[in-house]
Amino acid sequence: MHEGPILGAVLAGGRSSRFGSDKALARLADGRTLIDHARSGLAPHVAAIVVCGRAGGLPDRPAPDLGPLGGLNAALHHARSHGFVGVLTTGCDMPFYPAALPAALIGDRPAVLLGQQLLGWWPAIMASELDAHLAEENSRSIYGWIERVNARVVEMPDLVLPNINRPEDLAGL
Repeated sequence: MHEGPILGAVLAGGRSSRFGSDKALARLADGRTLIDHARSGLAPHVAAIVVCGRAGGLPDRPAPDLGPLGGLNAALHHARSHGFVGVLTTGCDMPFYPAALPAALIGDRPAVLLGQQLLGWWPAIMASELDAHLAEENSRSIYGWIERVNARVVEMPDLVLPNINRPEDLAGL
């Protein structure tokens, strides 16, 4: 298992193209933003939280516009250099973080939730491997990275999480 503090990372570098405006700042009925809900959901499970891929947070690494992997890479390097054993990730558009998820994800190798690949566990020692992956010619998709590192795919069949890609999805909450 793991021994030591865990970093939480909200991956927030997307363009929100289907949403039409900055999705992270969209508000739920309670008046709080999606990104605030994402942070609050992670908080009970981690020692510290970083936001990746937007102003005021960790810049994507090694460059902007690499999708979730740029944010994950920034978080892994931050974790490694600050004594965290690994990173629990969520997307900025994930207002709910299941309490049972960390126990299912955290282990000696990376893991993601089936159907929600941004909900993952990434050991900090993977930072150099992700550097190498991003330096190579590839699609830089999260799916390719998951396959490359043979991440476990965790199934929680009773779990239903909202997928917020359009304003209508937010209104449905």
